[in-house]
Amino acid sequence: PGRGAAGRAGRVTMGGMDVVLDQVSLRIGGRPVLDRIDLTLTERRVGVVGLNGSGKSTLARLLNGLVLPTSGRVLVDGLDTRRQAAQVRRRVGFVFTDPDAQIVMPTAGEDVAFSLRRNGLGREELRQRVEGILAEHGLAGRADAPAHLLSGGEKQLLALASVLATEPSLLVCDEPTTLLDLRNRNLVAHVLAALPHQVIIWVKTRGVLTRCHFMAARALHVRLGRREDAFAQAADRQIASFNREIARLDRHRGFGEQRVTSG
Repeated sequence: PGRGAAGRAGRVTMGGMDVVLDQVSLRIGGRPVLDRIDLTLTERRVGVVGLNGSGKSTLARLLNGLVLPTSGRVLVDGLDTRRQAAQVRRRVGFVFTDPDAQIVMPTAGEDVAFSLRRNGLGREELRQRVEGILAEHGLAGRADAPAHLLSGGEKQLLALASVLATEPSLLVCDEPTTLLDLRNRNLVAHVLAALPHQVIIWVKTRGVLTRCHFMAARALHVRLGRREDAFAQAADRQIASFNREIARLDRHRGFGEQRVTSG
């Protein structure tokens, strides 16, 4: 996913594409997961906060057509994910929580080269491009390294490098630091923060947004519609804490906020 040919997707700008969810509902196995969501995202940095089971990862997968809505529609740069999935995926790169889920080649260099396979590059030019991309993402000299022997942080950087090699305009990251130790978490967060791309990141807690410097853009809360159980109460406490932090920053930096309710 997120490794389509680079075409118009090659434009990386300081602005953002319009991502529109129009009355989107989703049921899985007869169970409602998302309910009539209307949402427009244009900001360069968007953070989506929600606990496990809130529907946030499902929402992430809607943005590049990995999951299709039961009803309603998802538009990315005016393209419908249901009818124009291939064009959407050329524009939207997706980074999974577990990098092993998307590293497909034996070595780091081969994995990046796989993303460039449709660019028509000669052998030497391809080698130079691969080495340059790896170096840009903290993996200089690692082209021949077996992917399965990389550290957790290196694997996530490789997954990120391979996705960005396709030159998407929008990067969707589903909890990209969750499985990493503190050092590698900070390393990946630093790389994400420096990207010129439009980035939407899904996280469990506001602390990750702070490390990734996403506070100056916009926050969304994905939460369960049920409020009576302990999980919902914990979600309410997290959201209340996050709201207080956002309110504080709003006085100094300007910050937009919106809630999304599922269920």
